Amino acid sequence: MPLDRRKFLKKSAVTGAGVALAGTVATPAAEAAAPAGRGKKPVKRYALTVMGTTDLHGHVFNWDYFKDAEYRDTDGNAQGLARVSTLVNRIRKERGRENTLLLDAGDTIQGTPLTYYYAKVDPITAEGGPVHPMAQAMNAIGYDAVALGNHEFNYGIETLRKFEEQCDFPLLGANALDAKTLKPAFPPYFIKKFHVKGAPPVKVAVLGLTNPGIAIWDKAYVQGKLTFPGLEEQAAKWVPKLRSMGADVVVVSAHSGTSGTSSYGDQLPHVENAAANVARQVPGIDAILVGHAHAEIAELRVTNEKTGKEVVLSEPLCYAERLTLFDVELAFERGRWQVGSVKASLRDAASVEDDPRITRLLGDEHAQVVAYVNQVVGTATETLTTVEARYKDAPIIDLISKVQEDVVREALAGTEYASLPVLSQASPFSRTSEIPAGEVTVRDLSGLYVYDNTLVAKLLTGAQVRAYLEYSAEYFVQTAAGAPVDVDRLTNAGGRPDYNYDYVSGVRYDIDIARPAGSRIRNLTFDGAPVDDAQRFVFAVNNYRANGGGAFPHVASAQELWAESTEIRTRIAEWATAKGVLDPKDFASEDWRLTRDGTPVF
Repeated sequence: MPLDRRKFLKKSAVTGAGVALAGTVATPAAEAAAPAGRGKKPVKRYALTVMGTTDLHGHVFNWDYFKDAEYRDTDGNAQGLARVSTLVNRIRKERGRENTLLLDAGDTIQGTPLTYYYAKVDPITAEGGPVHPMAQAMNAIGYDAVALGNHEFNYGIETLRKFEEQCDFPLLGANALDAKTLKPAFPPYFIKKFHVKGAPPVKVAVLGLTNPGIAIWDKAYVQGKLTFPGLEEQAAKWVPKLRSMGADVVVVSAHSGTSGTSSYGDQLPHVENAAANVARQVPGIDAILVGHAHAEIAELRVTNEKTGKEVVLSEPLCYAERLTLFDVELAFERGRWQVGSVKASLRDAASVEDDPRITRLLGDEHAQVVAYVNQVVGTATETLTTVEARYKDAPIIDLISKVQEDVVREALAGTEYASLPVLSQASPFSRTSEIPAGEVTVRDLSGLYVYDNTLVAKLLTGAQVRAYLEYSAEYFVQTAAGAPVDVDRLTNAGGRPDYNYDYVSGVRYDIDIARPAGSRIRNLTFDGAPVDDAQRFVFAVNNYRANGGGAFPHVASAQELWAESTEIRTRIAEWATAKGVLDPKDFASEDWRLTRDGTPVF
């Protein structure tokens, strides 16, 4: 049933009231009668299919904007809502649309040049601005409800609210609260009734939960405005309410993985990846659509500690590469609907073609973004690549550091910190980024810096810089001096991702991988002299790291000297455009190397 967006938003955005949405399905649902004994009425049965996606990150088309080509990977995956639309249409045809629900578990409006373009270049917040491509696509496909992801907040609350206004479905976040009133700032739940001939309707409630890490990662936007308590405590509050409201089925859409771990350390008392904890601790949940972790989980069964009942979890692969199906079987017994079984499975976007309705709908927007990313901003004297950047000091990463140093140095000119040396942090985000010799485009530079991070300047001491580097060096697998070096097994110790390994430019140091973690940084110098523990440095760092992402020591609590809202990716493009020519002699520096007992590895 169409939502009255103005009436709904006026209530939910400010007070959290009026969040019980009811969608009514008028068409009689498919039903079956169990064999009846003599004198007994047949048992009414109903089959519900809940479909789900997550971590779409702006993928509408099976297109790689960074390569200006159709998306391909070695596993044969295909991406995009146009493919998902085909899958959804197929399931609705098989099961009856009136017997299906379509959900998403968040991270929708950030992640590709398409989403960046409509947040920053041709923003949806401008007067008379465009409708967001993700809103257009998801409206056309017919999503029923979407949970908030942490990346929904990357462009600020104004952009998120405008996106919300443009959607024909609610954005759910039971644990996204107004910081002053502690009331929900977004609708906590969505309720839909499914009609069954000869029986009461089946009432399905969807509870939306988002990630408490938002308070860290997007502190600049949400501090003092929104607060994000833990998923477990908010589920424990809302699930009983939904049951008391007559919900026969409770589905949670959670932008939270299943591992029970956090990527930001102990800065918040709430677990980042808490979906399995919610299933284990909170009674009354039938299924959880999992997000955030970019993992593929066809079906995970978790036993609730209080009831002994199994809760079924499923996480479809990100970027619209998979669609989850929860098949819920119910029976009308003892005057109410009872869930008999829940099964989960996945459908593969690579098994179908694009829905032409979606590609036609957004063809113009796609063409605009393709033209934007293919703008030439300069030339490069040689090819720069990240192929070896995980274990060798690569000039292409030095480019990021140089841009950040220059921007921060200019920003602090004339301040009391202007005379302090500037160090800069950067990570090898991708193993396949390349800036080719010759013409350099926006997409070449965007492919180097794929995240929408912004720049922050912090104040660190020499001792803190050393501790930061020691933590970063845990990324390498300890390798004895005489042992062979296999570069494919040298990094990602303990499962640490590449984006949580940092170069630091402006100082020089060795990383001795023969030594145990915590004692690997050797010969740390600045300007040829050993770094003094009390020496002060300005540290140019991305906002994710500055706010605690990756749990690097000291940086989150360090004094902030300056920050901005312009993306680092944009700063790199501006720097390259101003230079006209990318020549490594203008930005490359030898800051670090891997050693074993003092002998260079490479």
